[in-house]
Amino acid sequence: QVQLVESGGGLVQAGGSLRLSCAASGRTFSLYTMGWFRQAPGKEREFVARISWTSYYADSVKGRFTISRDNAKNMVTLQMNSLNPDDTAVYYCAAALGLGGLRSLQGDYDSWGQGTQVTVSS
Repeated sequence: QVQLVESGGGLVQAGGSLRLSCAASGRTFSLYTMGWFRQAPGKEREFVARISWTSYYADSVKGRFTISRDNAKNMVTLQMNSLNPDDTAVYYCAAALGLGGLRSLQGDYDSWGQGTQVTVSS
């Protein structure tokens, strides 16, 4: 497993942007699929985006969010633009060993960060 630490959450007005970062420990970061999930109050945790050698997004964020990775720095980021109140949630970084498959389910991942709060005001 890898250790994951998220940063970059905060409060932003609707229409604004935030950039989340996730720092990972370990020497084999490039072998992991990295994902972002989020959990809003009273709702289940849901998939947001993931990146292996390709990226894949939930329909709700497609065209607004961009996931990227820097294997040299063991870092994955989530650039979030055109935010709206529905994006308010705790955002979690996750890691799954291997680069194949869709990897859009929580059960696909075996390492999780502690989460970072994103609040979008209307």
